[in-house]
Amino acid sequence: MAQCVQSVQEFIQDSFVPMVAVLCSEDAEKVTRKNNLNFSELLRPFCRLTSEGHMRDPSNQVQVVKNLRISVNNVVTRPSVPSSGVPGHAHRRLLSEVVLTCQPAEGGVANVITAGDYDLNISATTPWFEAYRESFLQSMPASDHEFLNHYLACLLVVSSSEAVPVEKFLKLSQEQHRIQHSGEYTNPKWFIPNTLKYYVLLHDMSQGDEQRADSVYEDMKQRYGAQGCYLLKVNSRTAAAGADEQIPDPWSQYLHKSSLQSQVQLGPRLSVPSIYLLMYRTSEVDGHDSEEKDGVLVNSLDNTHPLQLDTPSDTPGSLDALRAVAVETKPPPLATGVAAATSHGACLTLNDHDRIRLFIQEFTFRGLLPHIEKNIRQLNDQLVSRKGLSRSLFSATKKWFGGGKVPEKSIAELKNTSGLLYPPEAPELQIRKMADLCFLVQLYDLAYSCYHTAKKDFLSDQAMLYAAGALEMAAVSAFLQVGAPRPYPAHYMDTAIQTYRDVSKNMVLAERCALLSAEVLKSQAKYSDAATLLIKMTSEDSDLRSALLLEQAAHCFINMRNPMVRKFAFHMILAGHRFSKAGQKRHALRCYCQAMQVYKGKGWSLAEDHINFTIGRQSFTLRQPENAVTAFRHILTNDSQQTSTQQGAFLREYLYVYKDTYFHDID
Repeated sequence: MAQCVQSVQEFIQDSFVPMVAVLCSEDAEKVTRKNNLNFSELLRPFCRLTSEGHMRDPSNQVQVVKNLRISVNNVVTRPSVPSSGVPGHAHRRLLSEVVLTCQPAEGGVANVITAGDYDLNISATTPWFEAYRESFLQSMPASDHEFLNHYLACLLVVSSSEAVPVEKFLKLSQEQHRIQHSGEYTNPKWFIPNTLKYYVLLHDMSQGDEQRADSVYEDMKQRYGAQGCYLLKVNSRTAAAGADEQIPDPWSQYLHKSSLQSQVQLGPRLSVPSIYLLMYRTSEVDGHDSEEKDGVLVNSLDNTHPLQLDTPSDTPGSLDALRAVAVETKPPPLATGVAAATSHGACLTLNDHDRIRLFIQEFTFRGLLPHIEKNIRQLNDQLVSRKGLSRSLFSATKKWFGGGKVPEKSIAELKNTSGLLYPPEAPELQIRKMADLCFLVQLYDLAYSCYHTAKKDFLSDQAMLYAAGALEMAAVSAFLQVGAPRPYPAHYMDTAIQTYRDVSKNMVLAERCALLSAEVLKSQAKYSDAATLLIKMTSEDSDLRSALLLEQAAHCFINMRNPMVRKFAFHMILAGHRFSKAGQKRHALRCYCQAMQVYKGKGWSLAEDHINFTIGRQSFTLRQPENAVTAFRHILTNDSQQTSTQQGAFLREYLYVYKDTYFHDID
């Protein structure tokens, strides 16, 4: 796989973080709206802790929590992704847009790999894959079989301008309680019944009475405790007063990632490197017998086999079809969207930035971590007190009525009980809950022990979805343990993927599992195993996912100790084909160009013809006519092994492209 910006440990830690909900009063939203932000967006760039936290484990040993990040989101009472595990339309569109807008930069870092007679110029990084992976993992739906994406706390935010702030806090607290406990809503999901409520008084420095805000805050400390509330002062300047002062805008990158409506900001037209043939964004919709795949309209031209050359006149690759593509492909729109010109944080000074950062630190270290520590201790005490009775009864029952440990390798033979739901107070779920709490605060040894215990219980009950979740996180916990006391149990991940995909029919969870495991295998230089895993996850239900994973598999082959150059090229072609079907034409063109480095001049004329033909067609579709002419010209050779009919089709297409390129204005 290509190099990643984050280490695998950082990647996994950022994939599973404590979730914090936000409920804001209307007046509080008005305060943050001056900065074109809501309250959760205001906090987002400051949600990574820059200092270490400390907490005690159940054995009373002090544990250090490093580089912790929390996720803060507004309360939304509708699911973003169907619970069936099949990504919805909006989710597919988001992922497609993320990949579409992330392209290699002109003059970007390349990785030159020498393997035998080959000197290959290959992308050193694949930021489009990392962007896809990040968006995919951050948009994971909350599930009932695990608690990792459930909310641990809720920030109740009230403006200091309220007539009686305490009454507003009471209403927000009652609203949170109703959402969690009334049974009206299935989403959002909450980690534990006694959700931490943290009271935030938001004061607008530009127009509020600071002395009154301080007085209200003193009253709050008496009511909620000094560790249960906070006075956050913002908006220390007006937007007009500091117009000439350059203040950093750390919000844009976060808002861009989470917005489906944000328009892609277009840069100047790029020159075309000889290897990648990159261009500015054009319309990714050809409009010719199109259908929707992965949230993007794609053309029927892309639905051919990746190694199939098109035959003449009545086929998708004919001159008429190519002409239709050229006519119907629209030029790229100008970047006139409001989002591109919108500034954020215009009323905030650098001191305000520091205040927000300090607020996150105080909330996490004095509120959230003690709350998690208390709940881990309580769960541990409950499980220890139950263990003697329940486990002895369980063992006796198994002894007299049969049963025993269910071997993990026989999962395919087990009865599908994926619909099984444990009651909230079930000991098995309490173990899983404790494991997830420990994992989120980096207590990986204890988390592994709990996951391992839960895994055995779930397998005994043939609760396969729950078992797969415990296997997945047990494997990750084992890998993250300090000093790696045990080897990474890759077979746990393989079993979890098989169960998610084949038993529970949940491709979202299967994909998450594969993304995590592939990164771990890659970090251990097990590139062959990583490639095999990635290839297994390709399927017909998502061209975009298949394209990205095939490309990563290709990088695995080329990064082996003895690079497998032809496998790299072959999987790049497969990736290019799936990118094209997904409507990602620029990525498709890049993949074919990288593969051409291997096939060019090696005597594989039919393979060269196919790649050149595809490069020509994609280049022309992307309005790169000169590159298209060059590619088609390579097909027209005296020693061609194509049939005369096929050569005639190539010639007609070449002449059409040539005329369109050089004689377009002569008529």
